[in-house]
Amino acid sequence: MTTPTETTTHTETTGSTTVPDIDELRQEIDRLDAAILEAIQRRTEVSRMIGKARMASGGTRLVHSREMKVIERYSVLGEEGKNLAMLLLRLGRGRLGH
Repeated sequence: MTTPTETTTHTETTGSTTVPDIDELRQEIDRLDAAILEAIQRRTEVSRMIGKARMASGGTRLVHSREMKVIERYSVLGEEGKNLAMLLLRLGRGRLGH
């Protein structure tokens, strides 16, 4: 995964107000989104590999205590963070039974 590089944001000064360059900020968001999507895709792959390995060794596909730790980790973002964690967990599970 590539790490987004920091960008220097140009600003314009209008009177006493500094206005950031919106186009540069949007480009930074686009780079961050690309990195986030790449990380989510890799996370999903790894999660599915773990599930398959656990099932192959006679274990269960899901481990409730592990999932609760993931939800707790994302809860620092508030309620939406918990929702994000649930979505990531669902992506990693894939289609149950397959």
